[in-house]
Amino acid sequence: MANKLLIVLEQRDNKIKKASIEALKVGADIANKLNAESLAVCIGDDVVGLNDLSGYGVKKVFHYKNKELLNYSPSAYKKILLDFIGSQSIEYIFVSATALGKDLAPRLAGNLKCGIAMDCVAFDVQNSEVIATRPVYAGKALIDVKLNSEKKVFTIRPNVFAIEKVNSDSVEVEVIEVSDIDLSTKTIEVKKVEDKIDVAEADIIVSGGRGLKGVENFKMLEDLAKQLNAAVGASRAVVDAGWRPHSDQVGQTGKTVSPNLYIAVAISGAIQHIAGMRSSKYIVAINKDKDAPIFQIADYGIVADAFEIVPALTLELKK
Repeated sequence: MANKLLIVLEQRDNKIKKASIEALKVGADIANKLNAESLAVCIGDDVVGLNDLSGYGVKKVFHYKNKELLNYSPSAYKKILLDFIGSQSIEYIFVSATALGKDLAPRLAGNLKCGIAMDCVAFDVQNSEVIATRPVYAGKALIDVKLNSEKKVFTIRPNVFAIEKVNSDSVEVEVIEVSDIDLSTKTIEVKKVEDKIDVAEADIIVSGGRGLKGVENFKMLEDLAKQLNAAVGASRAVVDAGWRPHSDQVGQTGKTVSPNLYIAVAISGAIQHIAGMRSSKYIVAINKDKDAPIFQIADYGIVADAFEIVPALTLELKK
């Protein structure tokens, strides 16, 4: 049997994030092909729903528990995971490519002195080796990567892999009370925006660009997003202008998203923006410039004034 495989589960407010369930399913599939044992670790406080992870292919979840672990601490999370990896002879480590995962995974790889493949969108197993596929050149191409180090770290792009149960097996949850915690780095304050969908986790995103001319015009995007139960995103130019917070930015220097539907409103399609959303399942572009680069990757394009199309579309959805 190959060495063990670890999936790191991420929680927010003691609830497992959707992206982690995707990673759980991917990791379990790969473990099955490698004839390896898959394990999962969740770090938090009173995390709920761990028993609901039955059927995704992982038989055991280790829950490291302490009230100081509710919010992300790079030092504490890293120490717990490194100790676990060492004690369990873990060879493969899978982490969701969320904001937390993108911070944590390189820390693990650096301390383990091993290879890492970031933002993976597909996996294959060939001759008992994991082959990961990830975007390169700002998303213009895909490359297959094989890590040759003894241990290997992969981050998985959210919203790419389907969530589906593979069996009816129950999962065993082992709770480990943690007392020795390295809090040399920790979260001081968490600011929450109520009733706002994170673009990194949304199934539908309505994004606006500089063509909307001002912060006040994002109200019509918010109205459209409300009808679609969607998140509101923004281009870098919009964030740089102070119209939207950086947490809404989609692109190479913002968040990489893969929703089922991405509606780009008055976004020309700069390469850094396209790099963050081109893997969306369906892309709809609304722009009055028929030569805008965004139309080159759009599944559906509307060459028209956004100030006419968006309110009309919102009205039709309300009906």
